[in-house]
Amino acid sequence: MNILVIGGAGYIGSCTSKALARAGHQVTVFDNLSTGHRNLVRWGPLFEGDCLDSASLRDCLDTVRPDGIIHFAAFSLVGESVRHPGKYIRNNVMGTLNILEAMRDCGVRNIVVSSSAAVYGIPQRMPITEDTAADPINPYGETKMFMERMLADFARAHDLSWTALRYFNAAGADPEGETGERHSPETHLIPRALMAVDGRLPDFHVMGDDYPTPDGTCVRDYIHVQDLARAHLLAMERLVQGEAGEGLIMNLGTGTGFSVKEILNAIEKVTGYPMPCSIGPRRPGDPPVLVADASRARDVLGWTPEHSDMERIIRDAWAWYKKEQG
Repeated sequence: MNILVIGGAGYIGSCTSKALARAGHQVTVFDNLSTGHRNLVRWGPLFEGDCLDSASLRDCLDTVRPDGIIHFAAFSLVGESVRHPGKYIRNNVMGTLNILEAMRDCGVRNIVVSSSAAVYGIPQRMPITEDTAADPINPYGETKMFMERMLADFARAHDLSWTALRYFNAAGADPEGETGERHSPETHLIPRALMAVDGRLPDFHVMGDDYPTPDGTCVRDYIHVQDLARAHLLAMERLVQGEAGEGLIMNLGTGTGFSVKEILNAIEKVTGYPMPCSIGPRRPGDPPVLVADASRARDVLGWTPEHSDMERIIRDAWAWYKKEQG
């Protein structure tokens, strides 16, 4: 396949680019490098451009003529989306609209979109299936939900084939150390905890220990980024082979939850260092438990997580962190 990875200079996008290239496919990355990194574009050429620039998108599609697009280019910080909703609507929604219109005009038919468990808000039942009502509680989740609705609308009107992958908590790094998380600021639990272990983060707080969970801290479903990358590869292969039919939404998770305290204990075990932390107040809007039912991805794609053992996730993240810090 000839695949255009929009947002391929970022964390999950670069890992997916590697998975595509390893499977023998041709990769081109389209990225404005606002949050991505030029040196993470290692498995195909970089076309530097912005999704909000329709002309650069069309130029890229006319040049590359891809069989399909994998779309990662979205802002994803929940707190920031609450403070600056316009930024998220403009980038996530308008950027996706520009991509879909460019696909329509350039004759590109297949798209896999990075969606999120944030569309579910605070669900009442666990594990979460795709039939759970979408009821986001922040602008980030709302933009992801609207992106999915645009996919369905364009598919009906313009014969596009699409898949939206709702992932839970991406974690870990490439086991070969070629790519991983590099955010500024860093907001994810595991890399922040590794920064605290290393003494680079003096104020690591557990956000609440009074939730209705076994140890009082939030429980989340963590999935290795390598497993996420393989899911995108399988989803795109399915579209290009013409097996998709109507558009489909699929959860990506392990079906197993880990509490914050369990993760911090695992970090101490893997690194051999004490985990300094304090207990802070709850973060507004945090559900006590979010765990995926990913049986649809298993049944449709033949996909199961193979690398998402928690100690392996932390081991790969720790190796990447040490490499990044020299």
